[in-house]
Amino acid sequence: MASFHQPRLFRSFFLGGFECSSHRKSDGQRLDLLASTGHERFAAEDYQALSPYGIAAARDGIRWHLIERTPGCYDWSSVLPMVRAARSSGTQIVWDLCHYGWPDDLDIWSADFVERFARFATAAAELIRGETDGATVYCPINEISYWAWAGGEVGHFNPTCHQRGAELKRQLVRATIAAIDTIRTVDPDARLITAEPLINVEGGLGDEQHLQGAETYRLSQFEVLDMLSGRLEPELGGAPEFVDVVGVNYYPENQWYHGGPTIPMGHHAYRPLHDMLLEVHRRYDRPILIAETGAEGCGRPSWLHYVCGEVDTARAAGVPIEGLCLYPILDYPGWANGRVCHVGLLSSADQDGRRSVCMALARELGRQQAQLQEIGTIPERQANALAAAE
Repeated sequence: MASFHQPRLFRSFFLGGFECSSHRKSDGQRLDLLASTGHERFAAEDYQALSPYGIAAARDGIRWHLIERTPGCYDWSSVLPMVRAARSSGTQIVWDLCHYGWPDDLDIWSADFVERFARFATAAAELIRGETDGATVYCPINEISYWAWAGGEVGHFNPTCHQRGAELKRQLVRATIAAIDTIRTVDPDARLITAEPLINVEGGLGDEQHLQGAETYRLSQFEVLDMLSGRLEPELGGAPEFVDVVGVNYYPENQWYHGGPTIPMGHHAYRPLHDMLLEVHRRYDRPILIAETGAEGCGRPSWLHYVCGEVDTARAAGVPIEGLCLYPILDYPGWANGRVCHVGLLSSADQDGRRSVCMALARELGRQQAQLQEIGTIPERQANALAAAE
């Protein structure tokens, strides 16, 4: 039998991811998914609802634009109930400090953005450290690569610019480095994760120039981590210690032909996920978290089955995967038109905070939990909780 890496970072191998985007769309409307999903009101109920399914850890977020309405003045009233609900329920949280949104008075292109984010991250870490039992984990800025494309290159959301993606990527890397530096002054034992898209881009039957363009695009997924680690553009301030846990986000649409359509799973051009994870491991030699993965509708259980199988294959090859985050864990109103996206283990909440369960996904999750127990790679705390539930 293969010798698997023993995950130790999180209280459960499976995490629940609470969608916490807070950006402004191109029409100026600010989204607030913690509010629109009801999670800000029902955090305690939501954390408790995950427990029967062996989930004792989660990704969640705080909203900078609500906390720092006045420069340098922090209002933690939107944060403390969530932090205390997590502690009360025994749920370990990976806290996103900036999930696409920032205070309205702040120019994201300015040096002040970097400095203020670092101060905000320090204050947030100091608060969370004081309110948390056990290890603290932070994701300073979520999906820098995607944000640079969506906000800086094609103008889908803030800062709604075009052809400034490279510039935005570097600004967000500067802010991340500054934040990690300051977080460690108040919480030296904190763990830090990235959360970057994991992609594959194929050239298909194109000419040599087209094939090279596809490979250049594919390799661009590593630019953020290479900048953080100082391999690329060291003048930004990167160094190896700024890459701790490598979080990768992987969805059904993360493979496509260069300039063309999505490559469906099972197609001859579809690259196995385990091979992509092995490439990340060989490149950075750091613990890995599947920081986001999931599908919509009836595809939820089959997608989880596929991803878990690929994770098992990667782990058998020596890839140190610490956990897998089901994201989003709640159904949510879509960014574009507010339609309910049925992606979660848990549904939208009723007025009392009750949510129904996607039983097909719950059954598949149970099968995967049982397999983890069988091969002895489930965190001890989670194994005890599952045994008690039985």
